[in-house]
Amino acid sequence: MSQTAQVTVPATTANIGPGFDCLGAALTLYNHFKFTPAKNLSITITGNEASRLSTGPDNLVYTSFETLYNHLHKPTPPVHIDIDLHVPLSRGLGSSSTAIVGGLVGANLLAGSPLDINQLAVLATDLEGHPDNVVPALLGGCRLATYSDNTLTLCQIPWHEAIIPIVAIPDFELATTDARRVLPNSYSRADAIFNAAHLALLTQALASGNSEWLTTALCDRIHQPYRKTLIPNYDDIHTNALTAGAWGLVISGAGPTLLTLTSPVSADTVRQALGQPWTTAQIPHTVQQLAVDLNGTQSRLE
Repeated sequence: MSQTAQVTVPATTANIGPGFDCLGAALTLYNHFKFTPAKNLSITITGNEASRLSTGPDNLVYTSFETLYNHLHKPTPPVHIDIDLHVPLSRGLGSSSTAIVGGLVGANLLAGSPLDINQLAVLATDLEGHPDNVVPALLGGCRLATYSDNTLTLCQIPWHEAIIPIVAIPDFELATTDARRVLPNSYSRADAIFNAAHLALLTQALASGNSEWLTTALCDRIHQPYRKTLIPNYDDIHTNALTAGAWGLVISGAGPTLLTLTSPVSADTVRQALGQPWTTAQIPHTVQQLAVDLNGTQSRLE
């Protein structure tokens, strides 16, 4: 009897200020995938925004599934894929990474698990183009990753239990291509040094929970000054977050979701204040207090 592969992949928040394209953390929000051997390819999608995704062979979950078999130099078996969506699309929470990781892990399971976790991480990074989302989605926790010359080096960054992530998710999208288009082609030496120093400090701040370090370390000169122009009311939301007691506010991934980090004592106040400028501007949104997922992708055969 054929077996079904069940895969659950967490959302992610990437960059986290100065960690552009190399730092990310898994969050307690999930997409679920089920892969069942079948006579022909078929895909069903449920959950939020399900109608917006393709159910054909260009679906990212399936193309990632197919990539693994191509990597193994094996024919891709026909499969039925069930997708249950809970991570908002094109909002900067790693929805595409859940599809890539889900497809690769599901295929690997049905193929008999020939690839280890590091090999899967390399394939996922190749598909995504950078590791900051796919690596924490796969492995969980907060992860720093470098990728050059086809070599992926991974480093787990401890996330102090007193650091509470809260996200404000607006009801509009920001395509990653648009978010990258506003970035300059080159940066000054001063900006490069600024970000290198702040990323180094951020790794220590996340591990220690040092609030003064966090407030300084979340600053960035590589992407946020440019991308914030694409997000209405960004400056007002930033001010609201800090006034309410947050340590800082950053763009999650390419945006438009905004991530704030705060203490357990201030979490309720920050959560209530965070989206007020969007409420005033009549921009629909949700605010969610989450946690860092430490387990990463969970999978099993049934």
